[in-house]
Amino acid sequence: MDFDVDDDSEAIRQAVRRVCQDFDDTYWRDCDEQHRFPWDFYHAMADGGWVGIAIPQQYGGGDRGITEASIVLEEVAASGAAMNGCSALHLSIFGMNPVVKYGSADMKSKYLPRVASGDLHVAFGVTEPDSGTDTSSITTRAHLDGDRYLVRGQKVWTTKAQDCEKVLLLVRTTPLKDCKKRTDGMTLLLADLQRPEVDIRPIPKVGRNAVASCEVRYDDLPVAVDDRVGEEGRGFQYLLDGLNPERILVASEALGIGKVAIRKAVAYAKQRQVFGRPIGMNQGVAFPLAEAHARLHGAELVIREASWRYDHGLPCAEHANTAKWLAADAGHFAADRAMQTFGGFGYAKEYDVSRYWVESRLMEIAPISQEMIMNYLAEHVLGLPRSY
Repeated sequence: MDFDVDDDSEAIRQAVRRVCQDFDDTYWRDCDEQHRFPWDFYHAMADGGWVGIAIPQQYGGGDRGITEASIVLEEVAASGAAMNGCSALHLSIFGMNPVVKYGSADMKSKYLPRVASGDLHVAFGVTEPDSGTDTSSITTRAHLDGDRYLVRGQKVWTTKAQDCEKVLLLVRTTPLKDCKKRTDGMTLLLADLQRPEVDIRPIPKVGRNAVASCEVRYDDLPVAVDDRVGEEGRGFQYLLDGLNPERILVASEALGIGKVAIRKAVAYAKQRQVFGRPIGMNQGVAFPLAEAHARLHGAELVIREASWRYDHGLPCAEHANTAKWLAADAGHFAADRAMQTFGGFGYAKEYDVSRYWVESRLMEIAPISQEMIMNYLAEHVLGLPRSY
């Protein structure tokens, strides 16, 4: 790896910052409080080509790697957009990776140019109320009916379902009891969302409210066989190929939140006068912010290693999972120290650090908990017995 400043990466950072500067903290605060999707921001990023940065050039995308995509999302988060901004883009930037890798030629030609342009919004439907992280236990079922599947079941935490035309939906096409392995018999469908057979209900949340998280029920939703991703029964394997880049992107988003939180806290600590001097002179304020900076810097190095390895086709599961764990931890620590630096004013919405704090806390839960990452590292890296 080369630690010289990369001109291309720096150009991406500067270009994304120019877009984001038109959407300040007031914009994001209002979107969050009003539960309003940030369409203006989304269209500005799409017009700049950032939504399609990781989609192949032949389909209208930027044909760039996970490193460049992670830089885009880091800068979005660091602008103050935090998770509201990143979640508006995340699935469009890399959520269609299973289609890129395993979709038919017709499927790719039909859908990927629309995703790259920002015209087609796609949600991701995997998690269910009773299965959670145990994906092999999903019960949403699809059975063949002529040249279509009929889907029946329930998903939860489907991001921006009410604003999306399509959903990349994981279903069971073979009952679990008939499968040799628990992960067999699941299929990925690119299904329509805005249909009478689909009931979408937003879930009231503590934060990240500009982008809805929804409970979605499917009541015999028809999905054409042509909208199946790859082979029937191999959907779980296709999803696995997207887990490492997802970890890296989420880590970059947590890194960006930590950076904006520290930036705000340092500025406040320099100007806030108590007992006749700036509070930043006090080690009780300065040291935690310095520690937060150190933690973020360490996490950033692991993120860069993970993305470099992924883009060069090297094994990176350990690195991607470690990056997500470290960045989620460091990002929330930074936001928490920012809250403490602001004191009582940190609880006031107008200073925005409380928004960073709430949204950074989400990163320790989703899309995978810190504990499940420890399970992975313990078993697959250290070779310890499986604990679950």
